[in-house]
Amino acid sequence: MGNNQKTNMSGLGTELKATRTLRGLSLAAVAEPAKISTAYLQKLEGAMVQNPSPRVLMRLAEVLDTSYERLMELADYTMPQSSTKDVKPTFLEAALKNEELSDEEQRAVIAFIFYLKGNRPEK
Repeated sequence: MGNNQKTNMSGLGTELKATRTLRGLSLAAVAEPAKISTAYLQKLEGAMVQNPSPRVLMRLAEVLDTSYERLMELADYTMPQSSTKDVKPTFLEAALKNEELSDEEQRAVIAFIFYLKGNRPEK
């Protein structure tokens, strides 16, 4: 796997996990309607899948209510230019749409959100 593809797969995994976590969904709550196993979703989130199927990415985009085009881009697939006209922003992009953050700053925001969610008092 080339270094650029590994970086993209890591970005895909981060995007999937961040979106799932921000929406408060469990692995099973995403995997089942996307018709994949929770183990496969964990592998996707951990950047252990080299070439995820576009069909799987489409189902994940639907379940997570996020941009299919963005997931395809992060998985290193080329999308036709015409299909990117009315691209729906990812959940994180929509939340941060008025902020100009670098990739590193966005990862820090995601890490902070994970931290906050992990330190919630039990109900």
